[in-house]
Amino acid sequence: MTLDLTADAVTLTRQLVDIESVSRNEQAIADAIEQALRGLPHLTVTRRGHTIVARTDLGRAERVVIAGHIDTVPLNDNLPSRLEDGILHGLGSCDMKSGDAVLLRLAATLPEPNRDLTFILYEAEEIEDEFNGLRLLSESDPDLMAADFAILMEPSGAAVEAGCQGTMRVDVRTTGERAHAARSWNGVNAIHGAHEVLARLNAFEPRKPVIDGLEYREGLNAVFIHGGVAGNVLPDECVVVVNHRFAPDRSEAAAEQFLRDFFEGFEVTVTDSAPAALPGLGLPAAKEFVDAVGGPVKPKFGWTDVARFSALGVPAVNFGPGDPMLAHKQEEHVPVEHIERCERQLRDWLGGSA
Repeated sequence: MTLDLTADAVTLTRQLVDIESVSRNEQAIADAIEQALRGLPHLTVTRRGHTIVARTDLGRAERVVIAGHIDTVPLNDNLPSRLEDGILHGLGSCDMKSGDAVLLRLAATLPEPNRDLTFILYEAEEIEDEFNGLRLLSESDPDLMAADFAILMEPSGAAVEAGCQGTMRVDVRTTGERAHAARSWNGVNAIHGAHEVLARLNAFEPRKPVIDGLEYREGLNAVFIHGGVAGNVLPDECVVVVNHRFAPDRSEAAAEQFLRDFFEGFEVTVTDSAPAALPGLGLPAAKEFVDAVGGPVKPKFGWTDVARFSALGVPAVNFGPGDPMLAHKQEEHVPVEHIERCERQLRDWLGGSA
């Protein structure tokens, strides 16, 4: 498989979509990207697993990272791509191969940008954190992620979404005593004991802090519940799995303490956690980008890999074509206008011409 980096970004999006790259099956698309980028003399290309990094080295005063993941969620009868009435349909078209196409077009056609650029196309974003290519790169080669500013091409409606919420998942456990269901007075039903956990969740009032002029809204929701031994036995354990989305002004430690206080009296075990990222809109590089792109800046509801850049001290925003509400849906699609606008705005900001 080959990619034509001389094609327009819409055509290139179709080429990328039509290379199936469900998480853990990214070799074909990574090979195609690496081959295309190695043919560009103005870039230095490095590969780690199925993550590709391409960099300019022009001695500019600033360096900007532009990044996107190359994997998708599993197929859902939504390949190959199709283009109808200005809308490009297909798996990954929105999340986030249209953003990748914009990235690759800039890499191919901006040999002398006004800032040094690092392009990162990474594997395994859609699955467990242990496989995430950007996380692995931050551990093996943090110097390749060093920059003054980073742009993650996550779908954001072709508008800037700043920062991101943190996420934490906990098991809230209730305990009881097993007994025969016909003689329930001899035991304690742990599932019944979970009613207080659910009552607290139903009464939760979300915190809405304003950070850099953006209002974030926290979330606290039960996402699974486990319990039961047999059809004639009172269960002695029930676990309510709770997901907490916390605003960027809270650390993971603060979020954990909030959950332990909220569920006081119950056993709480953290099973998964990822930090939030502050929007950083007051920083010069971020402010210049926002001014150049224009339009209202939105808070990012949800977690993205901008948090990985934030942890390295690099301010980052989400900016990419496509409606994030369509990510992972069978009818996933992206407007052609979003693709073209994102490319044009980034090109103008980086001092290029069409």
